[in-house]
Amino acid sequence: MGTEELLRLTVAALMTRTGVRQNVVAEALGLSQAQVSRKQAGRQHWSLEDVDGLAAHFGLHVLDLLAGPTHAVGVLHGSTLALRPSGIPAPPPASAAQLPLPAVQLPAQPPQAPSPPTAAPIVPCVLCGQPCSEEVDGFPQHLSAEECAAAIAAATPVAPAPAPVPQQLPAEPPAPAPEATAEPVAPAPAPEAEPAPEPVKERPTKAGPAVVRGPRAYASGTLTDQIAGNVHAALQECEGDVEAAQAVLIKSAIPDVMKLFKESRVGGRYEHSEFPPTADVLRKRSQRGADEIWEGRPKWRNPHVFQAAKKGETFEVTALDMNAAYLSALKCWLPIGQLIETTDGVHNPKKAGVHLITPPDWEHADLPNPLGNRMEPGELWVTESTLRLLLDCARQGLSDAPTIHRSLVSGGTEVLLEKLRRALAEVRKTALAEGDELTVNYVKSMYSKLVSTLGESTANRNMRRPDWMHIIRAKAFANLWMKANKIHKAGLQVVEISGTDELHVIGDWRQVFAEGRDLNQVKEKQTYTLGGKR
Repeated sequence: MGTEELLRLTVAALMTRTGVRQNVVAEALGLSQAQVSRKQAGRQHWSLEDVDGLAAHFGLHVLDLLAGPTHAVGVLHGSTLALRPSGIPAPPPASAAQLPLPAVQLPAQPPQAPSPPTAAPIVPCVLCGQPCSEEVDGFPQHLSAEECAAAIAAATPVAPAPAPVPQQLPAEPPAPAPEATAEPVAPAPAPEAEPAPEPVKERPTKAGPAVVRGPRAYASGTLTDQIAGNVHAALQECEGDVEAAQAVLIKSAIPDVMKLFKESRVGGRYEHSEFPPTADVLRKRSQRGADEIWEGRPKWRNPHVFQAAKKGETFEVTALDMNAAYLSALKCWLPIGQLIETTDGVHNPKKAGVHLITPPDWEHADLPNPLGNRMEPGELWVTESTLRLLLDCARQGLSDAPTIHRSLVSGGTEVLLEKLRRALAEVRKTALAEGDELTVNYVKSMYSKLVSTLGESTANRNMRRPDWMHIIRAKAFANLWMKANKIHKAGLQVVEISGTDELHVIGDWRQVFAEGRDLNQVKEKQTYTLGGKR
């Protein structure tokens, strides 16, 4: 084993024993947490200056730090089992109080049984908030989603069955019966056992008292409580004025959501690039112009329905509104690093980016084209979301597969924004159930402004990823198209589809979608009559 690999093991052992996390070590060394993570993962080298800083941070001699994890941990705890190698001087005492006292002859003590080994510290998982003993890159974390789910299920206590009340015999003879003139007294019913209260958790907010909540299903409590704390702080700042608090929250939506996103990536398995070089196809041609990426925004009307309406036929049409379209679209395949060009013409499902394609012909007059309202033939640049939708249409037999000419891609993942999306969705759902429109509007401003400012925007200086912006928008359009296709498969007629969230249908749409304001539901916008005599 090499010296640097031995050093990494020693640093990991010292962090585990002292309960120190990578961000604390990074601050002591003048580095970022990402740099410490890379050094511990072997992607960067520890320097001699870093070794000096690590030794000073843990209060060890440099040679003790390089002697291996067992020796370093033993010296850290003052164990006599950690034998100092010959030639290694002991670290100087910090004060006179630490100087060794003269030896005193003590009476012999009977031998004591060795104490059991100290168990690994139990700390909350950064993903689910439940106790765990494993670590990933220096952060407490369960090793799989199944372990998180099992920990959440185990943390929910089951109310014990009420103990049977023993029957007591009267110690004295019963009292005499009441007089005949008095009304008969009905026997009092036996008290019923009250159900056990639902367990709750208390977490401190950003300002004010703790917010009491029930057990969470999946989102990180740190993120959801931070959102609630921001709302509480804004209300306190504005002395309860809801309109003024909403203005404050909307103004701070961009820095707030970027902070939430950064915290949601703590403990992640990889690092994403925040300012990679921008490819030419992603650059705007002018200040108010656009780049070369086609997002597939739909704007379509059913020609058969409108022709029949012009001839006098009457249709009852319902306009449906999709809930939080951009929030749902955060679950999409995004590239992690810098985009690299490939020309093999093959789509790699483990990568994501933008692609130059020749789209296939679309021959379905009663179903909108997945590409939106593009009329010009020929090649065009599309995002990962649009390409995956076209490939899915080809697998369903709706069209041929597109021809891929060039691709600008990086290693991709579908869960890069998932932890943030779940936290926003959970807060939104709770706020809707409680009638808290202030929080609903705050959440909406965060996810919508996140999408709109990821590109070349001066409003968001924390990240520049125009490829992410286009991919998320295209995913919202793809989700809307898939809902239209679902209506079509159910035998209903699609009348119109436009924007990111508007779908007009003929027929009983409630047999296809649930009605409501949740992410997996739709709500009725209006009902109108199309056609008829004029």
